[in-house]
Amino acid sequence: MPVVTSTASVAHLQSGRAATASGLSEFEADLLDFEATAWKAPEGKDAAILQRFDLSVPRYYQEINALIDRPEALAHAPLLVKRLRRLRDQRQRNRSARHLPVSSTV
Repeated sequence: MPVVTSTASVAHLQSGRAATASGLSEFEADLLDFEATAWKAPEGKDAAILQRFDLSVPRYYQEINALIDRPEALAHAPLLVKRLRRLRDQRQRNRSARHLPVSSTV
């Protein structure tokens, strides 16, 4: 598995690799495959992200969040994508609930 060395390399890998059977680039498929098994990483997920992809953790999650909105990602890993979407939606609902004013009735 090649290690991505810069942001420019990430863009190159995303556009330059052949598509998988699901229509994702190899890089995108690798992101999803990693996310499915990242909990097994002995060095911890954050360190594994840096080591495997040479991406910052926030950038990795930006990539994943954009990826799970694509139908090709759903075709590649349906259970994972549905779980990630559900977790993201729950976090958004929790953030929204914190900002709703509590009205008191008289």
